[in-house]
Order: sequence, then structure tokens, then C-alpha cells
Amino acid sequence: MEMKDFVVGIGRTNIDLIYSGLDHLPNLGEEVFSERFEIHLGGGAPGEAVIISKLGIPSKVITWLGGGLFAGHARSEFSIGNPSVIDLYQGDGNPLIISSTMVYGNDRTFLSYCENIEISPADIERIRKEHLGAKIVLLSPHYPDIYDGLDLSNTLKVFDTGWEEDLSLENNKYRRLVELADYYLPNRREALKITGKPTVEEAADVLSAFFPVVTIKLDSEGCMIRGSSGSRIIPSLKGITAVDSTGAGDAFLSGFVYGLYHGYEMDECVKFGNITGGTCVQSYGCLTNTLTETELIDAIRKHYG
Repeated sequence: MEMKDFVVGIGRTNIDLIYSGLDHLPNLGEEVFSERFEIHLGGGAPGEAVIISKLGIPSKVITWLGGGLFAGHARSEFSIGNPSVIDLYQGDGNPLIISSTMVYGNDRTFLSYCENIEISPADIERIRKEHLGAKIVLLSPHYPDIYDGLDLSNTLKVFDTGWEEDLSLENNKYRRLVELADYYLPNRREALKITGKPTVEEAADVLSAFFPVVTIKLDSEGCMIRGSSGSRIIPSLKGITAVDSTGAGDAFLSGFVYGLYHGYEMDECVKFGNITGGTCVQSYGCLTNTLTETELIDAIRKHYG
């Protein structure tokens, strides 16, 4: 049956191998044993699709899986929310991004592998076709050309860049997507980077030229909203213990999208994002702590009244 009014995103599938409880990080030639080891589906569009679909919203992710051990693990994690998964991979290699994450103290270090993937004209045609009929599109900075010639006039477009060294409005790739988006969800560091400004307020001034309502995530402080009446901050969750920030941005986006999908006002969308993001950071991995729609509504009442 054809899916209607869905949320769609595109991105490489990440598998995170997480080592935590380390006495110290290994030096060259040294072996260190961790107290804990876990394997999780990582962030980006695939993880977002799982969280969004678990919240009761029809969700589709376009990715590259293939076969093999890690692809099998990814497929089992997709079953947590059961989004529609479109696998474009035709080769016999490993198209997933594999990251070894070592958590030490309050920080992390990564070692990753990523096979280069060529996107054919047939792939692009398939990708554009899979976007048709979407209610919300999660814009990808990695594949900006797929939106050229695609009619998204009746679709809500949400952009979350993540951190990139070349993140700037002077970079045509990002500027095109900012101009295309209806909503942009940078954190503090990303907002300062893309605008080239030293303060959040100045960054919001720049972004207000593109968006009537600007949102900037402020980590443990909450999320700033800048509109025509000025700035306000929706506070983050209180009384929680954050152990791992991996996937927090993806989780926030998923809660925010839940609010957009159901027509909530901006303050409520941000509250939903704070709930899903704050829930995520209380465990290791992007999908360890996810919510059902009922649990999300209950959490909103508990934390925001």
C-alpha cells in the first residue's frame, strides 16, 4: 500500500561500536579494556526514522544497506520503530559507516570507516520519487542536488546540518538548503559557525533573515526561540543524568518533527524535542532510550505541566 503524509530522510546508515568505562584512552601499542561494550544504530536519517516512526508517524528512510553482519544488525534495529527502509545498495561491499566510539570521562573519541558510494542517475530518480507525497522532508547536506527540480512546495522542510568544518552561509551548498528550508535546527556551536558570529543573539539576527522563527539549541540550557516578539528560552529537562550525548540532536529533531506533523505551535514543538533529546542522553547510544507517543505525551505533562 502506498504511504501518504509521511516523513522522509536520506542518509548513510551508521553502526556505533561503543566502548565505555575506560580508565584512560589507549596509547600507541597499548591495549585497554572497557567495562562496557555495546553495538547501536547510529544517528542521522536512519536513526531519526526509527525514533519518528516509534512516535506513531509514518516514516521512510532512503539509505544503503546491502548484506553482511552489520547490515543485519541495522535491520534488526530498524524494527524498533519499523520505518519503511529503501535500500539503494547494489554492490557486494560494506556501505555502512562503522564507528568505534571510546567514551572517557565527559568526552568521546571516534575511529570510523566509510566506503565511497557513487550515486547513479537511476538512484537520483528513485530518491526523488520516494520523496513524492511526503508531509515533511528532512533535508540532507550530503545530497543537496536531489532537491533540484523536486516540487516541495506543499511539504514542510526541516534542516539540521550537524557539525561540518565548511559550515558557512558563504558555502553555496549550505546556503541553498537554508533558503529551501522552513525550519533550521542548529545547536549553539553550529549556529555560530554557519553565521560567523561570536554570540547566539548575533547568529539569530543573521538567521532571522531566512526564517520568521529561529531556533538554536543551547544544550543543557534548553532551546532559544527568536520570533517577531523577541527571544525566549524553553528550558531543558531538569533532574536527569546525562551520560552520552551521541544522537541527542537526532532525537531532538525527531520530537520537534512530531510537533510539526501534528500542527503544534513552535514552543510545543521545541518541548517535544527537549523531551526526546533529554531522554536520549540518559543512556549510551542513539536508540537505547526512545519513546512511544503515549510516553512522549506523559513526559510533556510531567516536565512542562
